[in-house]
Amino acid sequence: MKIAEVRTHLLEHRLSVPFQSASMRFDRRAHVLVEIICDNGLTGWGECLGPARPNAAVVAAYRNWLIGMDPLETEKIWAVLYNALRDQGQRGLTLTALSGIDIALWDIKGKHFGASVSTLLGGRFRDSVKAYATGSFKRDGVDRVEDNAKDIALYRSQGFHASKIKVGFGIEEDLRVIRAARDAAGSDMRLMADANHGYGVLEAVEFGRRAADYGLDWFEEPVVPEQLAAYREVRSKQPIPVAGGETWHSRWGMKEPIESRAIDIVQPDLAGVGGFTEAKRVADLAALHGVRVVPHVWGTAVHIAAALQFIAAMVPDPVRVNPIEPILEFDRTDNPFRQAVIQSPIEHENGVVAIPNAPGLGIEINRDALQEFKMKDEA
Repeated sequence: MKIAEVRTHLLEHRLSVPFQSASMRFDRRAHVLVEIICDNGLTGWGECLGPARPNAAVVAAYRNWLIGMDPLETEKIWAVLYNALRDQGQRGLTLTALSGIDIALWDIKGKHFGASVSTLLGGRFRDSVKAYATGSFKRDGVDRVEDNAKDIALYRSQGFHASKIKVGFGIEEDLRVIRAARDAAGSDMRLMADANHGYGVLEAVEFGRRAADYGLDWFEEPVVPEQLAAYREVRSKQPIPVAGGETWHSRWGMKEPIESRAIDIVQPDLAGVGGFTEAKRVADLAALHGVRVVPHVWGTAVHIAAALQFIAAMVPDPVRVNPIEPILEFDRTDNPFRQAVIQSPIEHENGVVAIPNAPGLGIEINRDALQEFKMKDEA
């Protein structure tokens, strides 16, 4: 069996109401899927984190190395592709593109052997996972405090045990948002804050000290990801556990923040860190240093399915009598093709998501949706 073709599918939806984090504005949803086709007809699917068109271009650049290779040799292919472009970048688009390819190869491997990716990763420790709702972005034309409180109340009514709130827009406004969110959530619903690296060190420390009374589980990406010393300072000077990692790619990108304990919680993204091949290494590194792993998830159901397979295979902490179970980030923002791209949508039931156990990622692609949401100017 050899790789015969590598394709990308660019998807897009224009938003009627734009929204933003502290570092990015969204007036549309755009994602890219990777399809790898073997000479025997077997097909695998993956997804890349980040800007769709640039990712598609880098996937295309990798194509000449991939054609003719054995798709089951995932470690070998990872090394070949990483080495091919290592001089141009050891993180960023070279890794996010490689991630989508690696996910697709593991999907093929699972289908070939008739096993789920989680089984091939070493075994399924769980068949379902609690999800936390990600939403609470800043929407255009609405009162942010009231809007976020409504979101949290909705997620609570739907059975979610936790939700993440976007901050980084200014300390006083953020604190009003957190206060209203806690009122809406009640005392038993978990809340997290995500600044999307919108603060400097001084602001992050002040926010963390003042927000601690509202019982936040973690303070995500308080400062820009390049400044690891700033991460360590924020972690040491305020009481909320610090999380980060969606923009640290590969084991090398994760090594220093984990080993130096710049974070309490590391958030590798399957579609960005380097796919399953690299995410497993990162999880093992984190376990060695007592850093909790909570994968970052943002994209379509292909990305969600990959995260679920990884979560199913996450090894419980052997140090704990009652290990902390992993949780799934579950995007609730506007994206009509998120679930439409697969035949059987991956949805929650009272805040819990079942993990597919069919071969590979456990999903089937809806090609009609790929056509419906295809970028209008895609070649």
